[in-house]
Amino acid sequence: MTVRSTAKAEWHRSLKEGKGDMHLARGNYTGEFTRASRFETGQGTNPEELLAAAHAGCFSMQLSALLSNDGHPPKVIRTQAHVTVVPGSVGINKIELETEGVVPGIDDQAFQAAAAKAKEVCPVSKALAAVKDITVSAKLVRA
Repeated sequence: MTVRSTAKAEWHRSLKEGKGDMHLARGNYTGEFTRASRFETGQGTNPEELLAAAHAGCFSMQLSALLSNDGHPPKVIRTQAHVTVVPGSVGINKIELETEGVVPGIDDQAFQAAAAKAKEVCPVSKALAAVKDITVSAKLVRA
């Protein structure tokens, strides 16, 4: 089955003085954004923050699937994604994934291998292949 996800954004006025809103189609999220919230420390969200959330969610699900398929369903996978953007022509130059998992019956080497594979096959990671520096740091937590 093909799934089509939709979001929309609206921007008003110039880049410096303007502001906008981003909305998820299902109504689960609406957020205001400005130039200051994107490239400085202003209030609101920004596209890169939403991208980080999408990447963290996708990666966590992918890692869970890989571990489960290998007979080690996790109790929990927690992932933070940090997206670094350089204004101007560079754009997004780095994404850091930090993940930890509580996975019974697995050793650290197998967990590290699964995390590395998840980074490679996660659909959001694939969509972001133009970002040259995507790293993953994985920590196996004993329950």
